[in-house]
Amino acid sequence: MQEDPFTGHPSRIHGSHVLDPAEHAALQDNHKRRLEALARLSTAAARAGFGTDPDDDLVLFPADELSLLASAGGVWRELDEAVGVLRSFLPLCPLDLFGFPVASDDPFGEGSPRLRRIGSGVEATAFQSEDGSIYKFYLPREDGRIGGSFSFSTGNDEVAWIAEACLGSYRSLFEKLLLIMALQGMPTEVIAATPEGIIVAKQTCGARLHDGADTSALQPKALIPIPSRFLRAHRDHPRLFFLGDNTWLIADLHCRNLVTAVDGTLRAIDLLAAPLPPKVIDSDPLISGWLSRVRHDPNARLLHEGDDSEL
Repeated sequence: MQEDPFTGHPSRIHGSHVLDPAEHAALQDNHKRRLEALARLSTAAARAGFGTDPDDDLVLFPADELSLLASAGGVWRELDEAVGVLRSFLPLCPLDLFGFPVASDDPFGEGSPRLRRIGSGVEATAFQSEDGSIYKFYLPREDGRIGGSFSFSTGNDEVAWIAEACLGSYRSLFEKLLLIMALQGMPTEVIAATPEGIIVAKQTCGARLHDGADTSALQPKALIPIPSRFLRAHRDHPRLFFLGDNTWLIADLHCRNLVTAVDGTLRAIDLLAAPLPPKVIDSDPLISGWLSRVRHDPNARLLHEGDDSEL
């Protein structure tokens, strides 16, 4: 494992190198442990009387902020230890470490001498380093939000539920990066957070698909189509994915979010996701029954018997 040229911390990603299964699993484990550390910090913060939604203050908590209070023990020591664990998986690094001018009103616009800007989207601005690695800078939004997610509302006579894209949380951003890895997408590391709330992720480089490419038949095999009367998401290619105890809505795997890796495989580099909330899963026996069956059999029909085309 090499050092990242900016942070000096160990990094598994280098240019277009595709990780072997053991490296991939180790990186995925890192994503899981970061989420567990954030959950632990959220629980400790709630016990100490801190707000936990939005979660930006938790993610940006300095490691030595509670050193004096921690000596009193109890919830303060618990909170201090939880902050330390999260910082071990999400170090705070200044933005100028990546070559951007901190004093500028538009540091990404002025650029970095060590990074070449290659694109900008709603959630992040992407750059490429000298060794070919991709660096994505996820920008915080209003009210402590970052990235994207879905909100769910009841539908109408044609569809039970509607999913609309909305602003996300830091936790939902970390979950999205874990999901990319779980779908055998491009290896992605979270390497830093900046004091301004920017999350820096590093990703393996791949070749882009041509503009307008139809990816409806190129979705990852683990994704499951959603019956039209069950859920409608106003995003490209909405699918279901089961990971852990959660049922995830995955979407936006269009041509700009899929690339070809150096080994010839098609891999996701970005997506939009959210776990289905209990209100959706438990709202209708038809829905909950199908979800229970399709978790074990991706080809399960919406009904036990009959032709789903009639639905």
